[in-house]
Amino acid sequence: MYHRYSSFVLRWLKVPPEPHPPQGDPASLRVFRAGRNYYRLRLFAWGVTQVLAFASIVFWVFVFVSVEETARIEKARRTATTQAVADHKATLAEQADQALVALKAAAESEVKARDQAAAKSAPKPVRRRGRVGGWDGFIQVFVELAIMLPPWAFPIIWALKVLGLAAYLLQLPLTYAIRRLDFEMRWYMVTDRSLRIRTGVASVQEITMSFANLQQVEVSQGPLQRLLGLADLKVQSAGGGNIAPGKHGQIDSLHIGYFHGVENAREIRDLIQDRLRRFRDSGLGDPEEQRRATLAAVQPAAATVPSTDGDVLAAARELAAEARALRAALG
Repeated sequence: MYHRYSSFVLRWLKVPPEPHPPQGDPASLRVFRAGRNYYRLRLFAWGVTQVLAFASIVFWVFVFVSVEETARIEKARRTATTQAVADHKATLAEQADQALVALKAAAESEVKARDQAAAKSAPKPVRRRGRVGGWDGFIQVFVELAIMLPPWAFPIIWALKVLGLAAYLLQLPLTYAIRRLDFEMRWYMVTDRSLRIRTGVASVQEITMSFANLQQVEVSQGPLQRLLGLADLKVQSAGGGNIAPGKHGQIDSLHIGYFHGVENAREIRDLIQDRLRRFRDSGLGDPEEQRRATLAAVQPAAATVPSTDGDVLAAARELAAEARALRAALG
């Protein structure tokens, strides 16, 4: 089932097939892959991300349900209060009588208050209303916003909730397949003359380095990598400079490549250094560079040939230079 689905993902993302071996003797080809613990570490990070995303979805569903129920009750209460006030409005005369009665009652209460003040030495404490905060204040903000929304807004919000949950469920197999394929589609190839690194699924990166330009090979290992038995190998060619390592195997420069998450980083380092030493001790450079150097050496001599026979002699010298370069490469 997984292989069928992964094949579909590879076709859909148009991921190229296995890379061709780099330049060198086919018999010297060594292919290295990332360690299993590297895959488990990436899968653990994926799982933590999915759990946090699901917890966020559950949290906001709970908030929306609470806000919707509270807003419905509060809206009904405010509507009932407004209707009661409208139904029990008093006339102007009744309001005047009510005001007169209120004034008399206030005068009587003031007299009583003076009499009671003499008997009491301490004033009554003043009760203050506390400010709403915390979870109740957080919910109250959304309740006030929900009360202002029209009735048709809540079905749209519920539709968005359902779409969000559906999108979450649909992305689970896709992101899992991409995370697993990112581990399976890592290629680290080394021959006696060059190396090639291919990483990525959604974004494919491939870099090829010739031993003629290779300058530095480093092994780095963090605390978590030491616990899992993993390490990173960095190879740098001429012109690489000091560039920070890429994230999750991404190549930050054409002059720098990383063997991320390998279990035998020191073995790979020793292999590259040994082949690099043999490559340089043999005195063979890059064939293309030798051809260019030979052509550059014969160009001044070709410039002294008379113009009448210049084309024929230049072609003859070029063929002779290529023959010497080929003989030197094979010898």
